[in-house]
Amino acid sequence: MAQCQRVVNEVLETVDFVAPDERVMFRTCEKEKDRVVFQMGTADPDRALIVARLVENDVAAIDVNMGCPKEYSTKGGMGAALLSDPDKIEAILRTLVKGVSKPVTCKIRILPTLEDTLSLVKRIENTGVAAIAVHGRLKDERPRHPVHCDFIQAIAEAVSIPVIANGGSLDRVKAHADIEEFRKATGASSVMVARAAMWNPSVFRSQGLLSVEEVMEEYLKYAIRYDNHAFNTKYCLCQMLRDKVESPLGKQLKSAQTNKEICEGYGLQEYYTKTQAELQARREAIQTNHNHPNQPVLDGDVTTMHVKFERREYPGEFSPKMFLLEWSRKENLEQPRYETVQRSQDRAFQSMVTMTGKKYRSTLWEKSKKYAEQASAIVCLRVLGLPEGRAGEEYSGLVGKRKREEKNMHSLTTTLCNNCVK
Repeated sequence: MAQCQRVVNEVLETVDFVAPDERVMFRTCEKEKDRVVFQMGTADPDRALIVARLVENDVAAIDVNMGCPKEYSTKGGMGAALLSDPDKIEAILRTLVKGVSKPVTCKIRILPTLEDTLSLVKRIENTGVAAIAVHGRLKDERPRHPVHCDFIQAIAEAVSIPVIANGGSLDRVKAHADIEEFRKATGASSVMVARAAMWNPSVFRSQGLLSVEEVMEEYLKYAIRYDNHAFNTKYCLCQMLRDKVESPLGKQLKSAQTNKEICEGYGLQEYYTKTQAELQARREAIQTNHNHPNQPVLDGDVTTMHVKFERREYPGEFSPKMFLLEWSRKENLEQPRYETVQRSQDRAFQSMVTMTGKKYRSTLWEKSKKYAEQASAIVCLRVLGLPEGRAGEEYSGLVGKRKREEKNMHSLTTTLCNNCVK
């Protein structure tokens, strides 16, 4: 997440946090902005703050996972590994509480003794967190082990901040009414439900559980509408199927490689086709609006435009940077010079290009230095009225350095051959 760029996805109407390799690491939308809590795994206060500041305007709160016992988390010093390093826990939480405007919470597991557990939660309380979630099991315990409600109750009595009880999915929470019973048994302010919610999200429905089949269909519609990654969609649906994962539907689901194939197993082909058509129409409408170039604006001595480099829009041999470079060579001008800066909060890049003594820059920040330089080159080319290599442009006649060298070598070879003949 620390390497991601925040991108407004106009087609899906979402906010995407996109990694340098263009994978979407986190996607959210306006509908859940005041509800979704962003939970991170971290072992470093400064990096945690970078991520928290990146997402804080799109989420309701920031949470740090200090209870995950899985190796992929603990081997990096994250999750339950933090339980043995209370100084680092304090450093992370104090940095976040001081550095972001949204509430900060954390989730822990209990320690081997109640005394050590209470000592830890009091230190956590003193960092200024808004609440603490407690999974009532030891680091080495698994779901088959009973949850220690007595530990959670003692914690709730020892601190003044809200305590969120967690760990009751298998034996205590099977329906909505069970949530309140678990809360009472632990003396907590509220309850966090994980596995039971994955098995059937309607566990939160006060009117009672819906059938798993109904829930899976509704979930799949959301997955299609928001272009969820097919592997993640499969994983969530398999969690809902549980012991039916080896059924004909389960086998068809496991063999599916795309959301379209998943929809076939649930009889949602028509919904998939309709939704894709709607998204494509929106995509084309947005593209049409973007094709109308905006007007350059002078910012001091720098000419700026609202330009974003979209790699798929430049499918040819030449990138905008290459167009600008080859044009400068053709005109016997000094080659373009690029100056790039990176901002700390989201590690995004912005570049300025100097050409014939004039400066050009895009007002948008890009996910990589390379893309930022391309965007500044586009601004320069558009202001100068030159081709930029965009799909649909007429052939510019520009020849790259390699092709020039090949042409010169061909001419030299032809001359030598002619001399040999003479």
